[in-house]
Amino acid sequence: MPEFIADIHWSAVIQIVVIDLLLGGDNAVVIALACRDLDPRQRVQGIVYGTIGAIVLRTVLVAFAVVLLDLPFLKMLGGVLLLYIGIRLLQPDDAERGEVAAADRLLSAIRTIIVADLVMSIDNVVAIAGAAENAPPHHRIYLVILGLLVSIPLVVGGSTLLLRLIERFPVIVLGGAGLLGWIAGGLIVDDPFIDRFDWLQSDLAAYLSSAVGAALVVGVGLAIKSARAKRGAAGI
Repeated sequence: MPEFIADIHWSAVIQIVVIDLLLGGDNAVVIALACRDLDPRQRVQGIVYGTIGAIVLRTVLVAFAVVLLDLPFLKMLGGVLLLYIGIRLLQPDDAERGEVAAADRLLSAIRTIIVADLVMSIDNVVAIAGAAENAPPHHRIYLVILGLLVSIPLVVGGSTLLLRLIERFPVIVLGGAGLLGWIAGGLIVDDPFIDRFDWLQSDLAAYLSSAVGAALVVGVGLAIKSARAKRGAAGI
């Protein structure tokens, strides 16, 4: 162990931590949105367990990053899944009507965090894998794990701060859901299958795709929320 520590490529570790923090803002949004309806005690559990689970999956993804990014329709499917998650996170918690047990709510929040992070990490892991390329091959996976572990407290802290802001400014939930839609639109247009369409390979196409994704999540999410509220008021 001392020999391993002495041989650590610290510049690669620092790069991985910085990359994960720079690209982790959207992850903090997902964590905060998924945990906002939990009890205060469960919020801590949801944030910590969800973050750890997401970090573990991201570490596994790094090992397959290059292969995964070359698979047609993977990003497209991930984008569609992220659209669904964004719409779902805009909906009120069913637990308010006593339909969902506390333990189920916690597990649901953790699952949402892990799945969303998995989808959003498809591109992020490439940057992390690239930062580890300068290190000796037998050290790379350990550097990735170390770098991601170091970033956990900062991601957790960011999520906790965002939760407090959501309590004071609920409109942040709308912005967070829109951000997920924006990311989803970018993923879809960046799929290898789309590369064959030259007219979609432009910054304008990428921007429009992201904007449509954000508008779709917010529009559909609010429409479903309104319909559910009307049904609730009518006792349906």
